[in-house]
Amino acid sequence: MITTDTVRAPAGTVVGRREGRVRRFLGIPYAEAPVGVRRFAAPVPRGRFTEPYDAARHGATAQAVPLSATTTIPEPSVPGDDALNLGVVAPVDAERCPVLVWIHGGGFLAGSPASPWYDGRSFTRDGVVTVTVGYRLGVDGFAPLDGVPANLGLRDMLLALDWVRENIAAFGGDPDRVTLAGQSAGGAAVLALLASPAARGRFQRAVSISGGFFEVGRDTAHGFLARLGERLGVPPTREGFGGVGMAQLQRAVGDVRGEEVLVLGPVTGDDILPVSLAEGLAGHGLDVPLLLGATSDEFDGGGRAGAAADAAADADADVAANATAWSARAAGTRVTDTLFRAACPRAARLRREAAAGTWLYSFEWPSPTTGGATHCVDIPFFYDVLDAPGVPAALGPRAPQELAASMHADFVAFVHGRRPAWAQATGELGDTAREYGRPGAAPAADVTGGYDPVVPAAAEAC
Repeated sequence: MITTDTVRAPAGTVVGRREGRVRRFLGIPYAEAPVGVRRFAAPVPRGRFTEPYDAARHGATAQAVPLSATTTIPEPSVPGDDALNLGVVAPVDAERCPVLVWIHGGGFLAGSPASPWYDGRSFTRDGVVTVTVGYRLGVDGFAPLDGVPANLGLRDMLLALDWVRENIAAFGGDPDRVTLAGQSAGGAAVLALLASPAARGRFQRAVSISGGFFEVGRDTAHGFLARLGERLGVPPTREGFGGVGMAQLQRAVGDVRGEEVLVLGPVTGDDILPVSLAEGLAGHGLDVPLLLGATSDEFDGGGRAGAAADAAADADADVAANATAWSARAAGTRVTDTLFRAACPRAARLRREAAAGTWLYSFEWPSPTTGGATHCVDIPFFYDVLDAPGVPAALGPRAPQELAASMHADFVAFVHGRRPAWAQATGELGDTAREYGRPGAAPAADVTGGYDPVVPAAAEAC
């Protein structure tokens, strides 16, 4: 049975919904709507609600239209102006529980915090409050335009973290035990904020899932914006893009982007990222424990490789088609290795002086649908939501629940403050990485062991 649930927080009265032991408060604005004069401006904290705020459903998303027709993760677009909102999913009777703040992916161009894969119901079972954040995307969030503060999307995330510090205790969360986590662009945002002096003190632990050093050079961004402005018939300026509707602008971004992987994203040289991400990671956030890793295939789909191998074995196979298949796999391998997997030991090497520690993992389970341990297929395991919409289409009908239980338990343990039992990484050859779903092994097998059985006293509070 679903009933209403009311919380009185510093932000005002918020009315959500309770279903069993799960409380959901969705679409809570943490900033004023980024429209009009605020469209290309730093986010402004939302004023206190003067009337009870109805948080029964997901709020507007910065994604007006999806970047592509088919995505692995279900990513609904919700219309509206109040895109700077967040959702809170909390256990009933929670009191000073650790908090997981989740940043969604989408290449900094798309993605949606309203995905059913990001529902925190399994975390409530384990005494964790989950917060899912919406932030500005594409041109509005990451275009380095004259007269516009850089890294607006990262500034949105920082303001959301401020909201968490001020309000999450009212929902049963502990503002002093916040883990910032994200996947893909969200994982890259975690690394960027870890490297940012502006983020200091806003979170105590960090998890980067298939993230990387996704900073974009200003010349690259300006070149893309010039082509985008030409496509739209507007100057590549704040005024030019400000006159284009969000849906039209995002469609044009998808068309002009083509096969380019990173065209907009965090840029350096401002107060948020004054130096490169590498320099920032070596000098900031060293007191924050970091767990990071990637899937073994990411954009290197095993299905494409299998098709190419079959074609090669067929004497009558079309040579051009075979070459195309292998070319696609080679391109995917380059993206997988350079953007994702190589970033893990690199981050560990930059943080080798971090007393807080850095730990690596690798997701190895091959989805029978995608043909490999590809980008995004690990998320339902981390969240333990194998029954969520869209999961069978991505993972097939028999995704191993044992693996989901193992991965989710590790994620929960880290959020609760427990120390991974496997060796810390230093970025050198021979670093240990916890493996998940290695082919030929039991579904939950790994080569390193799990988490330290000793639970810090602070983790017992919830």
